[in-house]
Amino acid sequence: MKGIICEAVGSLRFFSDLPEPEPAPGEAIVSVRRIGVCGTDYHAYRGNQPYFTYPRILGHEVSGIVERINANAGETDLREGDAVSLIPYVHCGRCIACRNGKTNCCANLRVLGVHADGAMRERIAVPASLLLKTEKLSPDAEAMIEPLSIGAHAVRRSGLKPGAAALVIGGGPIGLGVMPFAKAAGARVIAMDMNEQRLAFCKSWAGADETILVQDEPLERLAELTGGDMADVVFDATGNVRSMEASIRYAAHGGTVVFVGLVKNPVAIDDPEFHKRELTLMGSRNATREDFVNVASALESGAVDIGRYVTHRAPLEEAAAAFDAWLKPESGVIKAIVDVR
Repeated sequence: MKGIICEAVGSLRFFSDLPEPEPAPGEAIVSVRRIGVCGTDYHAYRGNQPYFTYPRILGHEVSGIVERINANAGETDLREGDAVSLIPYVHCGRCIACRNGKTNCCANLRVLGVHADGAMRERIAVPASLLLKTEKLSPDAEAMIEPLSIGAHAVRRSGLKPGAAALVIGGGPIGLGVMPFAKAAGARVIAMDMNEQRLAFCKSWAGADETILVQDEPLERLAELTGGDMADVVFDATGNVRSMEASIRYAAHGGTVVFVGLVKNPVAIDDPEFHKRELTLMGSRNATREDFVNVASALESGAVDIGRYVTHRAPLEEAAAAFDAWLKPESGVIKAIVDVR
């Protein structure tokens, strides 16, 4: 079986002889069709992913076909040949988070491609309960449900209200995933980034109402756009310490800051600024099946244009060599996809 292993920091290697997976009780074998490459994969490759150990098979943005279902998979509506998207968060079902329906932040969570081997290979064995049947979507769209669900979950968690000003810091794939769902919630979306081309894409693809270039006195610009109120909700999707530390200054008094991006280092909070605003600070981790279902519906309706979101691709045999090029800002990558079949 063909696949790619991240053997160490800066080392991705293609193999043609990986062992075939065997489904345990409750599992299915999925024949992988597409794998999205995300910031987690890039951070792992560079050694900046806090939950990662080596060696590891990357890949958690996955579309595929059900090839085989274990006879002990329990009740499932899946059949061999079904097109599916993978919910890559293996949760225990017993901890306090799971008991409260927050399987996305299970105390014993194992994310495929991070804590356990992922799907950057031809076939993978996964719990059948983590597969979402997707009959009306393209393989690309099926693989993009996961990254878009991250943004959809952050918006749902924030309690964003119609008419609110939502500042999204970071115009990468996760920030872009926040924007259309913030718009769908009725918010006025303001995008902030260091790259003018990215900001143009935030407007044309994600429907951002206004944009702010980080280099152009962003606090003053946001105050101008909001009549001095600042943002009701700030979503920081950068995974950058300095940006996350500064994000509270963009929030309105009584507002909310949501850390969507993840960083390996500690983040310091300016407590006087935090307290005088009486802010709510949230972490947003992964997504739930509810978010996956909502995103799949948005994709089916055409509310989100996957065709322009996916900008680069490579076959499985060439993907390891493509990582370095995809990491360069001048490449213009929004979202890269690995084609398996």
